[in-house]
Amino acid sequence: MTGPRLAPRRAARHTRAALGLTWRAAPAGTTADLLLAVLAGVAPVLVAALTKLVLDGLTRGRSPGSLALLGVGLAVAAAAGVLLPHLRAYVEKERMRAVSRLVRRRLHDAVLRLVGLVRLEDPTFQDRLQAAQQTGHLGPTQLTGNALGGVQSLIALSGFLGVLLALSPVIGLLVLAAALPTLWLQLRLNRARAAMVLHLEHFQRRDLFFAQLLVGVPAAKEVRLFGLGRFLGDRMLAELHGMHAVEQRLDRRELRAQSLLGLQGAVVAGVGVVYTVAAAAAGRLTPGDVVIYLAAVPGVQGALGSLVGQLGAIHRALLLFDHYDEVVRAERDLPVPAVARPVPPLRRGIELCDVWFRYSPRHPWVLRGVDLFLPAGSTTALVGLNGAGKSTLVKLLCRFYDPERGAIRWDGVDLREFDPAALRERLGAVFQDFMPYDLTAAENIAVGDLAARDDPGRLRAAARQAGVDETLAALPRGYDTLLTRIFYEGPDRDDEQAGVVLSGGQWQRVALARGFLRADRDLLILDEPSSGLDAEAEHDLHTRLRDLRRGRTSLLISHRLNAVRDADTIAVLADGRVAEYGRHDELLAAGGGYARLFTLQARGYREDSPASV
Repeated sequence: MTGPRLAPRRAARHTRAALGLTWRAAPAGTTADLLLAVLAGVAPVLVAALTKLVLDGLTRGRSPGSLALLGVGLAVAAAAGVLLPHLRAYVEKERMRAVSRLVRRRLHDAVLRLVGLVRLEDPTFQDRLQAAQQTGHLGPTQLTGNALGGVQSLIALSGFLGVLLALSPVIGLLVLAAALPTLWLQLRLNRARAAMVLHLEHFQRRDLFFAQLLVGVPAAKEVRLFGLGRFLGDRMLAELHGMHAVEQRLDRRELRAQSLLGLQGAVVAGVGVVYTVAAAAAGRLTPGDVVIYLAAVPGVQGALGSLVGQLGAIHRALLLFDHYDEVVRAERDLPVPAVARPVPPLRRGIELCDVWFRYSPRHPWVLRGVDLFLPAGSTTALVGLNGAGKSTLVKLLCRFYDPERGAIRWDGVDLREFDPAALRERLGAVFQDFMPYDLTAAENIAVGDLAARDDPGRLRAAARQAGVDETLAALPRGYDTLLTRIFYEGPDRDDEQAGVVLSGGQWQRVALARGFLRADRDLLILDEPSSGLDAEAEHDLHTRLRDLRRGRTSLLISHRLNAVRDADTIAVLADGRVAEYGRHDELLAAGGGYARLFTLQARGYREDSPASV
């Protein structure tokens, strides 16, 4: 199994960036940790050296005062060896928290630079973004922590090797030579471990997928109704078995390697013990020399093993940091003019001129030369079969994407000449796939216009227009009720009524209230605004929307053609083009696709059996 690699220049860039990020997040903590790492590396060597001096002093009859002084030094060094790891752990946790805050802020800033949806809807970039969110803070903290750990191991290794070479160059070189295979093998094992982590991602994603199906709420009804529990459970266990099989192979490989290395280390240590004991018996070494040798051999082996482990961890940290670095370095997904034109109030209308669009060169064309005019102050309805391109056209109007060919003009000015944020300030929208936020009822409406957060009157007025005011006011804490059962707040944590889950139709009206909150904008986009409502509620809502749209520029999208018949103009999308355009009665008289769909839907309400479209 070959481990993933980073090109040297890329690894060097990541190293500089990660260390720089750590320094900016916690300069004092990083400095303190470096000092502690140096002391931690010196402490065991100092303990061994002082132990030798104490023993030699006892055998040679040194004065009690000097022995007492050595004893105090030994006690202090031993205490430092015990305390320093705990201090380093505390400093490292403080640094990790500081780095985590900085990483989150920079990730947030990087996502905000993505003014459209081009990258967010790209699966590869989305995978990187998710990985960066989950592990982005680990790269800098682990890299810094392991680099400082490497400094500690290098100091300890150098100190103990110096001791061994001073006692016996032959033994010192023998221990060093025995350590080289350890270094080589550990590096290979670390690469294999990194490769295994990458290889296991597939199994882990699939295991999590099946586990969520088994225990999650969204699939619970079908899992129980169709008896899918055993089927999904077996699939989950199969993924888990595959993951464990990969881990088991590497674990066995490591067991064999570590056993051989342990045996080799024991042989080298044994040879050294025999030599030092014989030399001490012959008077060439002191008892203190024997003791320091017995401390130095495992000290060298332990420091070398730790150093190799740190190098492997640094490699893994760089791989983790790669995701974060790619996200924060990502360029804007849509061009933003250096000097943007101000977005004027809409006076004449919005024009789509020969607009072509596809989501990537690998995908088919969704729009194929759309020409459409949305007159200011009137309602244009957009209808068509699923996949006709209606939602895509909405994304282009909001400038989440740019046309690949053609242009969209606001009173004659190309949307690409505006700042996207300024353009969107002129828009209001209710999306078919609206977002139910795990926030309070008031906050769920206020997200439509955050300026209304502290204006309960505006929020309630929007809710009344959407027909949901009475529902929200009757909640346990009124508009301050959390619309979720995922988490609770403050003293109501154990109150079962602290969080409330709304029905689908109620959520639809909350989303509509957000749209009503932005009803004064230049363009109001209503994408299937009544999709979650029953017939009576739908009729009530469209009556409200009729009043709201009167005299305003709006785009209404609906599969229910009865809801769009009163629009000023209706555009029919088919095969990525505007196939028909006109008023309801004109399109019926033309006898085209719109007339056929309208007749089929109307027949479904008149006949006993439903009509199929």
